[in-house]
Amino acid sequence: MTENISVKSLFDTHRNKLALVHVAGSNGEDRHIHFDGPQITDEDDRDVSYVGHLNFIHPHRIQIIGYREIEYFMRLSQQGRHESLNRLYEGNPLCIIIANGIDVPDDFIARSENTGLPLYSSTQNSQFLVNNLQYYLSHSLAERATIHGVFMEVIGIGVLLSGESSVGKSELALELISRGHRLIADDAPEFSRIGPDTLSGSCPPPIKNFLEVRGLGVLNIRAMFGDSAIKDSKYLRVIVHLEKMDEDQLLHIDRLCGSHQKKSILGVEVEQVTLPVAPGRNLAVLVEIAVRNHILTLKGYHAAEDFIQRQQQFLEQDRE
Repeated sequence: MTENISVKSLFDTHRNKLALVHVAGSNGEDRHIHFDGPQITDEDDRDVSYVGHLNFIHPHRIQIIGYREIEYFMRLSQQGRHESLNRLYEGNPLCIIIANGIDVPDDFIARSENTGLPLYSSTQNSQFLVNNLQYYLSHSLAERATIHGVFMEVIGIGVLLSGESSVGKSELALELISRGHRLIADDAPEFSRIGPDTLSGSCPPPIKNFLEVRGLGVLNIRAMFGDSAIKDSKYLRVIVHLEKMDEDQLLHIDRLCGSHQKKSILGVEVEQVTLPVAPGRNLAVLVEIAVRNHILTLKGYHAAEDFIQRQQQFLEQDRE
C-alpha cells in the first residue's frame, strides 16, 4: 500500500524549505503523485523516477529545469523550442519546477495556463531540489507493510521481535528497554521499502510510545523511561523469532550454526534468528548476543567457520 500525495500538498509541505513559488497552472494541483492511479497506465511507465532534471526520453514525474536546460531551450530555433515544449507538456509530468532563480519564460507560463499543468519557480539550486524531493517521495510513496511484532533498536541495530501471541515479545521488549535499548513500535510496526535492500520501520502515530504487557496493561514507555527510551524509526536488519519448542524440535537445532534463515519482507531478504523459549533462558541477553553476532557477520567474521577451521588445523597437527 502506498500513500497518495497531491501536487498541492507537496508544494505546501516544501514551500519554505525549497523556496517554491507558484507561477501558473493552478488547475492541475489536485493531481496525485502515485503509481497506482490512472495517471500511469503503461506498464513501462512504472520504471519512471519521481523527480529529476529535464528528460524527454524517460520523463520524470516532476521535471526540474535548471541552467543547462534553459540554455538548451534558448539555443533552439523558434520552431524547435515550440516542438520541445510540446514534448515536455505532452509527456504529462505532474509539475515543472524552474530552479536557480531563473526568470520563468513566458511560453512556459502560457503553456501551463492553457494545460493546467502546475508550474513553480525556486531560488534553490536544481540539484538541491532533486535531492530533497527524491528523498521525500521515496519515503512517502514507498511500498508499506504492517507486521505483527515489537520493533526495537538494540545496540544501534533495528530488531523485530516476532512470534505467536503470548510468547513473551512484550516482556522481552520491556526487559531490553530496562537494559538501555529503545522501543520503536509495539504490536504493529510499519515497514516501507525505501531502497533495493533497505526496509525502514516506524510506529503508527496512534500507538507511538506505548507498550502492552500482560498483567501490567498499556505502558507509556516515554513517560516511564524518558525520551532516550524511544526511537522514531530505524532500518530493519535482524528478526528475532521467538518459538516454543518441544524436546524433539530442540534436538534438531544446528548446535554449530544455530537457527538462521532469511525472511522476505516486501522483496527484501532479512536475517532471521529463531530463539527457543524455555524456562530459565535469558532472552534479553540472547537477543543482544544475536545482534552482536550479526554485526560481526557484517564485518566478515563467522564464528562457526572460524571454529571449523580451527578444529581442522588441530586435526592436521595431530596427523603430523
